[in-house]
Amino acid sequence: MRSASAIVSKAAVALGLGVALGLGAASSVEAAASAEHGLAFSGDNFCAGAKPTRGWDDYDCVNAAIEQAGGDITMNADGSFTQGLVAGNPNLITTQYYKAGLCPVNVHWHLGAEHQSVGQYDAAGVVADRGPASVVARKLLASSSATPALRCYHYDATDSRFTTEYDWKHCKGMKVGETYEVHWPHSAFGACGTVNQYQTPFYDGVFCNMDAATATSVGSSARGDVQIADPSSAANSTARQIGVQSQVFTVVNDETHYYPDLMRGMIVDGAFGTQITGYTGSTSGMTRSNKLCSKYGPITWHVDRVCHVISASTFDKMCADMKAQRDDMSNDLRAHREREVVSAANTADNKRDLYSVYQFAGAQ
Repeated sequence: MRSASAIVSKAAVALGLGVALGLGAASSVEAAASAEHGLAFSGDNFCAGAKPTRGWDDYDCVNAAIEQAGGDITMNADGSFTQGLVAGNPNLITTQYYKAGLCPVNVHWHLGAEHQSVGQYDAAGVVADRGPASVVARKLLASSSATPALRCYHYDATDSRFTTEYDWKHCKGMKVGETYEVHWPHSAFGACGTVNQYQTPFYDGVFCNMDAATATSVGSSARGDVQIADPSSAANSTARQIGVQSQVFTVVNDETHYYPDLMRGMIVDGAFGTQITGYTGSTSGMTRSNKLCSKYGPITWHVDRVCHVISASTFDKMCADMKAQRDDMSNDLRAHREREVVSAANTADNKRDLYSVYQFAGAQ
């Protein structure tokens, strides 16, 4: 993290104008308006509507052939994992995504954690203003509107950094002190390096440059995996070409925890983004459960096992950046609800530690 004095001035300028470009800030009223309403470009958003739908409806997990996300990604003291019972796809990406030719195509986040990392974010964590997550979950069960509440341990009701609300300008419905799991879908089929790179829904970005006929068939084989482009090459499977980065944060009102570019991907720096569990799974979200599974898979997941503290201004800056994209990302400016932790019966048996891949921030 950068020094507080340098960061505070950057944050004030960036958020005051409504958008920042790279590490600098917008310098005109027009730029601020662009951040609020989306930049107007003369070309076409050729990724719009790329999401394949035919044959992709969620289905009964009893019949599921595709491993699911997110599950328990805890690494045991001896370096092992409690593996799932589904044979994991052999094409798990074991390098950082950019080295595999993938680029980020979206960012969105969930209220509470979808994955479980015991001792970092789990049912014993604390929900802001409401006490232990397990107690909140029981209250939800009693009201017949249950979503398992997995939270981090950072929240402290006696510390003003966790209780003083932030004046949100761009993100919607966010709360200081809460736990959020951020996802960055990546794809080899994204409009990488163009104004169409970031898309909502993220499926449009993931499947943007995939042949429509191929995209329709991706989820149709017995394991849900289709060899794309060259059927003889395992490197062309969906698990090798589609991945998600995941990182969990507790939000604080404290500019010493400001990071200027959260939209572009998981933070890999210092203690951030090194304790990574890799595995193959599916798309997630509250419409899926241990009864209703996703057909969008298998895809690679890289999940940071540590819960980190991040400033509210970091999220608000990210939302400002999202507003500045060609595609309308307004549906991702607020937290989505989380999927319950996937059972071992629906998760893959290929969880592995990727510390050696991330420990030098990708330098090696």
